[in-house]
Amino acid sequence: MKLLRRLLASVRRGDRPDSAPPSRSPRRRAWVPYALVVLAALASLAGLSVRPPTGVPGDTADYVIVAGAAGLRWDDLDPKRTPALWQEATQGSIGWLSVRSAHHATCPADGWLTLGAGNYAVWNARRVSGKCPALAPVVEQPDGIGANLPEMARVVRANADNQPYGAVPGALSESVRCTVAVGPGAAVGAARPYGRVDRYAPALPDDPQGLFTQCPLSLVDLGSITATGTARQAQVALADSTLARVLAARPQQSLVVVAGVSDTDTSSRLHVAIAEGPGWRGGWLTSAGTGRDGYLQLVDLAPTVLTTIGRPAPEGLFSGRTASSVDGRPADLAGSVLGEHDADRRSAAQRGIAGMFFTGLAAVQVALFLLVVPLMIRARRHAGPTGPASAPRLMVRSVEVLLIAAALAIPAALLTDALPWWRTGRPGIVFALLTFAVVAAGTAAVRLAPRYPRTLWPMGVIAAGAAVVVGADLLTGARLQLNGVAGYSAVEGARYSGVGSVGLGVFVAGALLVAGCAAQWVRRPWRPVVVVLVGGFAVIMVGSPYLGADPVGAIAVTAGVCVAAAISTGGWLTFPRFAWATVAGLAVTIGFAVLDLRRPALEQGSVGRFLTALGDGTAGPAIQRAAAASGLALDSPLTFLAVGGALMLAFSQFSPWGGLNRVFGLHPALRAALAGTTVAVVLAGIFGGAAFAVAGAAAAVAVPVMVLTTMRVLEHAADRTRPDGETDGPGGPGLSARHTPAPDKSGASVR
Repeated sequence: MKLLRRLLASVRRGDRPDSAPPSRSPRRRAWVPYALVVLAALASLAGLSVRPPTGVPGDTADYVIVAGAAGLRWDDLDPKRTPALWQEATQGSIGWLSVRSAHHATCPADGWLTLGAGNYAVWNARRVSGKCPALAPVVEQPDGIGANLPEMARVVRANADNQPYGAVPGALSESVRCTVAVGPGAAVGAARPYGRVDRYAPALPDDPQGLFTQCPLSLVDLGSITATGTARQAQVALADSTLARVLAARPQQSLVVVAGVSDTDTSSRLHVAIAEGPGWRGGWLTSAGTGRDGYLQLVDLAPTVLTTIGRPAPEGLFSGRTASSVDGRPADLAGSVLGEHDADRRSAAQRGIAGMFFTGLAAVQVALFLLVVPLMIRARRHAGPTGPASAPRLMVRSVEVLLIAAALAIPAALLTDALPWWRTGRPGIVFALLTFAVVAAGTAAVRLAPRYPRTLWPMGVIAAGAAVVVGADLLTGARLQLNGVAGYSAVEGARYSGVGSVGLGVFVAGALLVAGCAAQWVRRPWRPVVVVLVGGFAVIMVGSPYLGADPVGAIAVTAGVCVAAAISTGGWLTFPRFAWATVAGLAVTIGFAVLDLRRPALEQGSVGRFLTALGDGTAGPAIQRAAAASGLALDSPLTFLAVGGALMLAFSQFSPWGGLNRVFGLHPALRAALAGTTVAVVLAGIFGGAAFAVAGAAAAVAVPVMVLTTMRVLEHAADRTRPDGETDGPGGPGLSARHTPAPDKSGASVR
């Protein structure tokens, strides 16, 4: 409380921090910033150690029947045309199924194989264009009881040698006593690694009574839904009639899982997931792998099956997590999954627009930076008698407005996702118009504010706005980022809840820039206090399982905050400062890892799972997956945003005309904020498998406002501070107090 009163009193008095007299006991207080860094690490660790309770899986059952239909979507269901499917969905727990496999397009064979592997697998790695090939595995029946898939040995070797996921096709069937397969797709899912299917029927018998009691696990292929229009309705109706016969023959104490196990062409979609049986009556399906009510992964089905029949999962082979049922689903089935809650339709619109949005933003920002360079050169005061004339004032003010708009683009896109633009006939045009309107309103609010002439005010308010938009979204369940243009898609299967790569970059840049601006308003010894308080809050927001749910990102942000706090008082990152920052970052990392490892395996986060795999020698696939994900993420407009922003900052700092060094001299806490942001986003991209996606999103917000601040400082580079009381004619002080405040001890000034 004493510290807080001092800070508030300093701000109320309007003290110029760097012009204040030095502390009488500097050595006595020299340890305070470093102690605060350690306290922030401990507070962050406490915030990250709390995890929400996981959902409770349904009751155990004696039998599980998995009925799969490739391509089955929620908009295929109708109470009259598909009564069996509709009744199962009404009585059971439901969700959206992401059918990601090891293939860029999950075709039926890939989907069934992934289901049987409990991991991301691929049947054939050949590239698919247009529609998926028909599901036609070679099925031999030498004894009339079971079957044999001669291609299975090749498929197992291909997944082991050419894929980074460590998938073993047939791991599910190897974990149970025996399996029953009906249809070719079910044979792919039920085959053991050497190709044997224990019980096999090419089609559902006319009288299937007793079929599903032969083994604890049965897989039934309901067919593939590939057509459109009335032909598609006929295919769905056929699948529904087959399911009705399965339900009529199901044994007592059985769980029926209905799943749209794959796509049928290259346009990835979200599919049907239904679980109906003891303990699965109503509610949303979810799992620890998604962390989002109503969303499930295809790889979650295998561990769910084994948990239901009381069998242990094979160690280190499954990537999915056991599904569970949670309350909160509306009673109206159509209102749960269709209309404004149609996640499949929204995700399809998001994927088509996200690439165009970020490509356009990258092009606009690069063009804007090219326009700013000559303005910086002309704004620089030259030592000679002649030099280039200053740029027209109207042009400079227009470029300032464009820089503000560019920095607000991603936060505006997040806010636009709160509106149902994706339900319109022209979603791309509507999204563009709405985003432009939000950007225009935000730009006007910043530009027309009375405090706009103050040097750091535009940067502070834009950064605060960006951080508030992402933070408010996290506090309300990250609904704007899920299937949002500036968020992440559930179809891609990388993330379903919490903060995404784009949101992380925007939030980190906004929070640390706000900390840097706010730190300029307090005395030099207390600047680390401001950085630590704001940064510690950001770490908890990112890492808390209730909010950002990104422990890797939280560790990266902790490192960035420690670096920013260490150099916020000015000077370089000396070895003692680096050592304290490293100790604090390691404290959070090690402490959180220890706490995560103490949890049950199914409740561990990404850090705990990785360390567990590292301990038992199975971490290779995880490292390969992260590297592969980073390689794929390089081919993104966010990479161009990151590279373009880095080049612009390099020009601003190292060229004779840039002026960024002058900004850092006037406002040393900004250099700390930029350094901390750089450390955080680079580490988050490397360890999170996002490459430059996090850095690109951060650059899209931070670089335009940093360039804007540089231009404003260059504009007043020739101003001089006058002694108190002196005036420069009737206009008042010769120095614009709004732009160039009192000098620092080093000759710089801070505002």
